Amino acid sequence: MLSSAGFVTLSRLAQARPCPEARIVPALIFPAFAHHMLRMNANAYARAPSDEIEGTAAGVSRGGDGSSNSVGRRGYSQTGDDALLDAYSLAVTRAAERVGPCVVRLDIRHDGRGRIGSGSGVILSPDGFVLTNSHVVQGAKRAEVTAIDGRVFSGRVLGNDPDTDLALIRIDENAVLPAARLGDSKTLKPGEIAIAIGNPLGFDATVTAGVISALGRSLRSKSGRLIDDVIQTDAALNPGNSGGPLVSTRGEVIGINTAIISGAQGICFAVASNTASFVLGELIAHGRVRRAYLGIGAGTVPLPRRIALRLGLTQRMGAAVLSVEPQSPADHAGLLTGDILVAIDGAQITGADDLVRLLDADKINRTIPIDVLRRSDQRRFWAALRERT
Repeated sequence: MLSSAGFVTLSRLAQARPCPEARIVPALIFPAFAHHMLRMNANAYARAPSDEIEGTAAGVSRGGDGSSNSVGRRGYSQTGDDALLDAYSLAVTRAAERVGPCVVRLDIRHDGRGRIGSGSGVILSPDGFVLTNSHVVQGAKRAEVTAIDGRVFSGRVLGNDPDTDLALIRIDENAVLPAARLGDSKTLKPGEIAIAIGNPLGFDATVTAGVISALGRSLRSKSGRLIDDVIQTDAALNPGNSGGPLVSTRGEVIGINTAIISGAQGICFAVASNTASFVLGELIAHGRVRRAYLGIGAGTVPLPRRIALRLGLTQRMGAAVLSVEPQSPADHAGLLTGDILVAIDGAQITGADDLVRLLDADKINRTIPIDVLRRSDQRRFWAALRERT
């Protein structure tokens, strides 16, 4: 996140600003949610016969009294809890090793002037497409890109989408680069491990870990629009992390780190990878994202099961209306906070990320049907969409 300009605005009630000071606090973060799952793995090792695991890096040996002791990667005997910690560390380490080389530092300059800010980015293709935050590039046309191995490249900003706080940079030099893969953020669940990689406060290739605290949040971007389907995490973020990846234990990018709430502890946010995937395609194809404007803030929620069965709905999830902007097409159509969108123009809605994808340029200046659940009834509204400016 930018050392000079700080974080983006989160909402009317909270401003996200750079931390006033940096303090190094030694700590081991071991989420309680992982304890049960990892213990199951450790117990599975402990039940294996010793002749099957003798000599393996993560084996388990039987003591003379019949007790189980695991032999860790360093060759010493471990208790059950040691094995759990080792498994958690191994999951984080593997994800960091896979995605870490794809993370770059971005130094932003305007018209030959000195550096006006810096942040992080993640390489998503071997030929040098780098995804970062809109508030990192600050409207600049050029950026200096520094890879983890020390190579320095020049890059040009191909596209900028302030409404989702995303921007795309293309490296000019002809080089083959390591590339990360975007995951499917729709499959995420609260409590899963989340790993943030970036360059906070100038400390390159910094890895922090936590959990996915919540899904389907909405944030107000610097342009004033709401960013839907945002991931909340407690993985520590600091100025300079903006634009870096939020990573799953599978080594997939599940979000682009974007903001924290100043004064809070462990409340950080990332733009979901499904939103990033849509915006990435639009920026590559057109240099900007043209989208139809509905005027709601939305989050992904499960449909009430009994109501869905009674109405014959096949999907399990929908997009709940969290806010309606005054004088917007949604306001004029009669949508209310608490409505759950299940279809737009005949296309099924299974989450807030579907809204980002479906409200595309083809629906600008059209009046389309919107099917919603209001309390226990399904209702249809008609909204006259216009281009988002």
